[in-house]
Amino acid sequence: MARLTVLGSCGAWPEPGRACAGFLLSQGNHHVVLDLGYGAASRLFTHVAAKDLDAVVITHEHPDHLADLTALSRAWHYTVEDRRLPLHCTPGVLRRLEAAEPRPHPATIFDIHPFSRPETIGPWQLTSAPLPHHVPNHGVRLSAPHGTVVYSGDTGPSRLLVELARNADLLICEATLQGEPPDEPRHLLTASEAGRTAAEAGVRTLLLTHFWPGADRSGSAAEARREFDGEVLVADEGLTIEVDAN
Repeated sequence: MARLTVLGSCGAWPEPGRACAGFLLSQGNHHVVLDLGYGAASRLFTHVAAKDLDAVVITHEHPDHLADLTALSRAWHYTVEDRRLPLHCTPGVLRRLEAAEPRPHPATIFDIHPFSRPETIGPWQLTSAPLPHHVPNHGVRLSAPHGTVVYSGDTGPSRLLVELARNADLLICEATLQGEPPDEPRHLLTASEAGRTAAEAGVRTLLLTHFWPGADRSGSAAEARREFDGEVLVADEGLTIEVDAN
């Protein structure tokens, strides 16, 4: 059985005592990080040392999703000598890393895998799909016999997300906005739209995340539950969810 641990749940910047986007997906002794925004690295290291990570997945280049990747790169550089850490990401992520830490070059620390085709990450099969956002963003699907986890990154409404999440055991979905959606173009979801996506995709559990600082999270959950009659959870730092296909 796999488990998903919330490292950070805020969008844009972290509320006091919280962190921005970050999740740890563990299956036995295999550990994958999904995004690593402001404040997420220290929470990661309470669960697993840098040297024990097997891969990192960064959905897009905004700092609330990758800022603490520089902390991880330093930890890896000073504690691991014999290998590079696989990093699955959009091209903009590498450019951000190069600007923040040009020496040592990120390519000497990370084994870069641009999103393009299905790849195997330990027990997981990784597939991705480009989703609408202000910068290139890829939603990701990690599938294994014991369960399937889908993570939206940041996105506006998209049929591609519905198909990516089809029949997943857990959908981690951004729910930045509340109430009536803003005018087009759309680059973020409301909680209602996250719930509607989960319902259309037929997922088992919906985990709402990427809350605007100060947002009423219970209100977001209520909006999502009006659209989705499955289990709705609210991301909270330290929350751990078991992922099981049975």
